[in-house]
Amino acid sequence: MNIRKLSSRAAGFDAELSGLLAFEETADEKLETTVAAIVADVRRRGDEAVLEYTRKFDRLSLETAVEMELPRDELQAALDGLPVEQRSALEQAANRVSDYHLRQVQASWSYTDADGTLLGQQVTPLDRVGLYVPGGKAAYPSSVLMNALPAKVAGVAELVMVVPTPDGVKNQLVLAAACLAGVDRVFTIGGAQAVAALAYGTATIPKVDKIVGPGNAYVAAAKRRVFGVCGIDMIAGPSEILVICDGQTSPDWIAMDLFSQAEHDELAQAILLSPDEKFIEAVAASAEKLLGQMPRRDIIRTALENRGALIHVADLDEACAIANRIAPEHLELSVADPEAWLPKLKHAGAIFMGRYTSEALGDYCAGPNHVLPTSGTARFSSPLGVYDFQKRSSLIQVSAAGAQKLGDIASVLAFGEGLQAHAQSALFRKGQA
Repeated sequence: MNIRKLSSRAAGFDAELSGLLAFEETADEKLETTVAAIVADVRRRGDEAVLEYTRKFDRLSLETAVEMELPRDELQAALDGLPVEQRSALEQAANRVSDYHLRQVQASWSYTDADGTLLGQQVTPLDRVGLYVPGGKAAYPSSVLMNALPAKVAGVAELVMVVPTPDGVKNQLVLAAACLAGVDRVFTIGGAQAVAALAYGTATIPKVDKIVGPGNAYVAAAKRRVFGVCGIDMIAGPSEILVICDGQTSPDWIAMDLFSQAEHDELAQAILLSPDEKFIEAVAASAEKLLGQMPRRDIIRTALENRGALIHVADLDEACAIANRIAPEHLELSVADPEAWLPKLKHAGAIFMGRYTSEALGDYCAGPNHVLPTSGTARFSSPLGVYDFQKRSSLIQVSAAGAQKLGDIASVLAFGEGLQAHAQSALFRKGQA
């Protein structure tokens, strides 16, 4: 396997790193046109259009719109039918995820200033959220937990899940996770048509305030298109992992950590930064040795050869600086004293600290959310959390005394902007109009 090896000391390193990080999703005009037509059609014809696209794309013939929704007892049956070990793992993961997100809940607050004016913030949950879950051969019960549980912790009144079931195949683990996470309604639809149905609502599918959850290129394009009609979580790019290692962790561990993200798809990115050149060679050797054991070896090889890198840096200070430039989705800090280096790391979706903290644990059961910013957006974005399902309203209750003082300030500024009604509105309450 030919993974590129770079050195931060080499001439042209900045340009090489920029080229490695460059990723711009190619605009597919045909795809965008198709999605635009589907979204518009669902908005116009509602259930009828959704049923037609479900027959066409998922090869699933439903006679009536009511058949799109799964009965609650089917979700419970899926949970009850899980093998004991699988159900236990799902429940333990759900408990850890819920426990972590309980600590994110924001409370309303207020204070009263010297003139008796009350100012504050009221925090309220969204009324209804839509959760998109990939279906068919893909099984992502972990994504159900990561998207549904923070919404439930936030107090969202109703959570509506859509999951395609091509050829009628239902993934029992996904349905079990939906039951466990408290999803209220589940519809067996997918693709751009499902996103449009959630955004605009149909006679059968309720309109939601926000759509979260991963999907394919058609789903992503549909989410972009309906943003503004409702909220969305993010448009995620390929998965990423950046490992900073001092050279003292098992090279097999690090190679497998790089594999763990490279196996997602051929566009995934896996990068190692280390000041130990011999360790870099050891990781390369481990990767070559372990690759043959991987069922998804072809995907891993393509990802690592096209977008992966093993980078020799001067020291851990430089590794942190480069990490901040990359702003990765997942950052493993595999060093002796990770807390000492944490203040130097400003940009990362999630930071996995210490030699025993594999990124894979975060994907499933550590507790923090695995829905993370990609493609450098960790510079200004955060992981999905309870705060994505809460909104804030400012509170202002001006006292009679406060109206005197604030009226003067507001009227001067309003007159300066040429907005006479604003000024007079403030002055009326001051009794000087």
